[in-house]
Amino acid sequence: MNPKQKLESILNNEYKSGDGDSYKVELLDGMTSLEITEYKKQLPNNFLPTEIEELLKFSKGFEFFGLEEVRFDSFGHFGFEEMFPNSIQLAGDGFGNFWILDIDANGNWNSVYYVCHDPAVIVKHSENLSQFIEQIDEYGKKGNESILDVIHEQTVMEIWTDKVGIMEKNQKKYDFENGQIQLPEIFLVADLTNEPIKAGFPWGKSGANTKILRPTDKPIWIVEKKVKQGFLSRLFGRKK
Repeated sequence: MNPKQKLESILNNEYKSGDGDSYKVELLDGMTSLEITEYKKQLPNNFLPTEIEELLKFSKGFEFFGLEEVRFDSFGHFGFEEMFPNSIQLAGDGFGNFWILDIDANGNWNSVYYVCHDPAVIVKHSENLSQFIEQIDEYGKKGNESILDVIHEQTVMEIWTDKVGIMEKNQKKYDFENGQIQLPEIFLVADLTNEPIKAGFPWGKSGANTKILRPTDKPIWIVEKKVKQGFLSRLFGRKK
C-alpha cells in the first residue's frame, strides 16, 4: 500500500490507552493545490513524489495517543543537518527524541530513523513512510510488544551498550569523494545501507562536539572517535 492507502486502512481502528480509554486516529486537514505548489519550492530538487502529494492532499498528519502530532509536512523542522541534510520530522515522543524521514538530493522520500539523544543513538526504524504508519497502528494495538515501543525502550539501549557495534564491524573501504572532505583524525563508519530495521549506531559515544559527517545521500555516516589520552601523552603533547 502507498502511504495514503495505509493511513486510510487504519482510520476505523479503535485503540485503548493505558487507562482503558478508547481512541482513534484523528486526521488533520489536507493541503490545497496552492499549498502543495508552495511546499514543493522548499524541497530538494523542488520534487514531491506523487504518492506523497496524494497523501498530503488527503491529510498533512494525524493525532495519535502516546505520540506528539504526526506530521507529513514538517520539512526542515528537525535541524541536525550533519546527520540529515533534508528530512521530515514525522513525530516526537515528548522527551526530545524524534522519528525522522530521510529525503535525498533528488527529492525521494526514503527510510525513517529514530533519533534518540539519551542514549545518543540512531536506529533504522522503517523502510518507508507506509511501514511507519503500519508500525503506529501496531503500537496502538500491542503497546509495549510493538516494534515502535521495543525500539524506543530496548533497542536504543542495546545499541548503546554493544561493545562491538555496527561501526566497529564495518570492514569496507570507502573513497569518501576522493578525499574532498576533511575527515577526523580517528573515525568510525556507520553504514546502514543494507541493514534491516532495528539496526543502528551510537553517535554520541565520544561526548559533546563529536564531529559527524555524511558524505553522500546514502545512509552512511562518519563519526569521530575521540581517544582519551593518558597523563604523559597530554604532558608531552603540550610541549610540541
